[in-house]
Formats: sequence, C-alpha cells, structure tokens
Amino acid sequence: MPVLEGIRKRFETEQPFRGLTVSAVLHVESKTAALALALQAGGADVRLAAGNPLSTDDDAVAALREAKVETFAVKGESVGEYRAGIRAMMDADPDVIIDDGADLVALVHTDRKDRGKIRGSTEETTTGVTRLKALERTGGLLFPAIDVNDAEMKHLFDNRYGTGQSTMDGIFSATNLLIAGKVCVVAGYGWCGKGVAARLRGLGGEVVVTEVDPVRAIEARLDGFAVRSMLDAAPVADLIVTVTGNTHVVRSEHFRVLKDGCLLANSGHFDVEVSRTDLEGLATSHRTVRPSVEEYRFANGRRAYLLAEGRLVNLAAGQGHPVEIMDLSFALQALSAEHLAKHGRTMENRVYAVPTELDRGVAEAALAPLGVGLDTLTPEQVRYLAQWEGGT
Repeated sequence: MPVLEGIRKRFETEQPFRGLTVSAVLHVESKTAALALALQAGGADVRLAAGNPLSTDDDAVAALREAKVETFAVKGESVGEYRAGIRAMMDADPDVIIDDGADLVALVHTDRKDRGKIRGSTEETTTGVTRLKALERTGGLLFPAIDVNDAEMKHLFDNRYGTGQSTMDGIFSATNLLIAGKVCVVAGYGWCGKGVAARLRGLGGEVVVTEVDPVRAIEARLDGFAVRSMLDAAPVADLIVTVTGNTHVVRSEHFRVLKDGCLLANSGHFDVEVSRTDLEGLATSHRTVRPSVEEYRFANGRRAYLLAEGRLVNLAAGQGHPVEIMDLSFALQALSAEHLAKHGRTMENRVYAVPTELDRGVAEAALAPLGVGLDTLTPEQVRYLAQWEGGT
C-alpha cells in the first residue's frame, strides 16, 4: 500500500493526532490494519471494532493487538458482541470517528449524545452517507462529517473495481461455480452495481439489471444490459446480487417465483437486502450445504441458496477489496481524519466533501505505483484554456 505508506511516514514526523483518540468501526482485516497503524504512527490512540460480524480476519486482529491497537473483533462474533464492540468505541471518548455504514455515528446520536469532544467523523459507504445526510437535513447532526465515499478517488475505483472484483471473489469462494452461461441479476446500478455487472459480463454471464431510478435504468440499458423488474427477472435468475443499500430488495413475492437453485448474494452494507425473514417463512426446510452456503427448500421442491447469511459476500466469504484499491480508499480516510483533527473544531455540523486537494493528492501519489505517466499542457495550451476560463 505505497500511497498509505507515504502518508504514514509523514504522520510519524508531523504527529497530527498527538493526544487524540481515534475510534473506528470498519471491516477488520489486513488492509484495515495498515490504516490503523498509520494513524497510530501519527500519534493517535487508535481503537477498532468490527463493522460486520463475519468480515473479521482473526490474524489481523492478533497483529493489531500485538501492536497495542485495542481491537474488538472476532470472526463470527454474535450480534451482542458486535454491538458491544461499537459501544466500546464510544467508551473510549474519541476525538475523531472513522465509520463504515455510520454505525458508530448512529450510536452517538441515540445513546451517547453526551460525548461532546468529537471533532468529526469520516464515512466511506453509500449507506453511511445516506444516514449522515438524513441527520443533516433534520438539523440533528452533532459534528462535521466528511463524505469519503463520494470522493473521486473512492467511488470511481473502490465502489466500481473493488466491489466488482471482491464480490466475485466471495461468490467463487463460497460456491466454486461457473458464471459463464448463467443469468446473473444485479439489483442496483450505482457505482457498485456497475462494477459487479461489468465483472459478471466479463466472466460470460448473461446480465440483467434491476433499478428504481429511470436515469440509471437507461444508463444500464445503453451499457448493453437487459433491464427488468425483479419480479420478471427472478424466474430466470441463476444468481442474484444486491447492491442497493436498501431493504427487502429480494423478498417473498420474488421467492415465490424464484428459479430452482438460484444463488442469492448481497454486497450492500447491511444484511437486509435479501429478506432472510421471508426466506425462513416460506421455506419448509433449511440446511447448511457448505461453508457460507445455506439451502432453503420450498414446498414445491424448489431451492434457493443464500450466501454468507445475506451479509457482505465479498468480506464474509471473500477477502474484501484488492489491496491496490484499499490503498486509495484508506489514504483518503487517513487524510480526512487528519483534516478533522486539525480543523474539526471550526467546521459547521454538516456533511462535507473530501477537500479537492486531498482527493487530487491521493491520485498524484498513486500514479507512480500504478505505472501511470501523464502528459503536460504546453504553454500555448495553457494560454488557450485561460482565454475561455477568463470569458474572453
């Protein structure tokens, strides 16, 4: 992770977090450990809890604890343990919050409003940003928040290429099945959906997109995908992947017409997109057929296979985003946390975009490691552009 490593070295010298506590709720694996150690190198007292009960890498936890980073996470932890870990992040009385899904922010705004020293939070998921903006609209946001998710160096790469590849990694790991020749339904055509749909098509899948937004539906169609309602797609689907950030995207009405043997996978943040309650209500039997694969059999003999309990398949059954992608995303997280450490006290309680100079700085730092060379404008080209920018 060369970009994050460069930031860590600067942090060691400048100590921007000296005397501050940083509490983070993230998927605890090796790339996350690199972020935590970079913040620690900058003087922070770092506390880390799992953002999902199934996404933890226990080896990464052991390494973090050895490095004196207090970590509350274990693979397969109970919901109670998961929530206790999040509460422990607030017990540490943090100055800066790093969040994934706004779980920690939600706790602050419900049970822990007395925590008054928070300078701000960073958020790296679409789901989390939606929650933050809802708080902002009602005037209830208690501190400034930086929307890392919508930075160019995040959503263009993490959401599209990261989610696209890691979702396939999780599905392959769980099932060991072929994509080529299968009808693959992608629910949602945001940046994550675009990435998943492109990877499925590249693997030979016949891809169908479902959408509620007319603009995105047309975009998917012009990108070459069939676009149908979920009710029309479910009877022919061999695989359904949800990436919407919403709830009950695949539910009882779809399960009643689902193709026999359909795989159900979710890459949205919460385990609510495929309704497990509806599955259990309709199924006459349920069994685990292999790790991360549960079979639900219906009265007429049809079967549905839920992957990774409906949780993030790319982390619960896979290894998460590729390291090159998380280098960019966590570099933005580190720089945004530094920005809050320095300026949070003077910022308004609203949702901010990542400062452009930070976003561009990560892009520039990533050029050499990725083997990218740029052209430069000639003096004539600079003058040509200037005349139009100046309105002459």
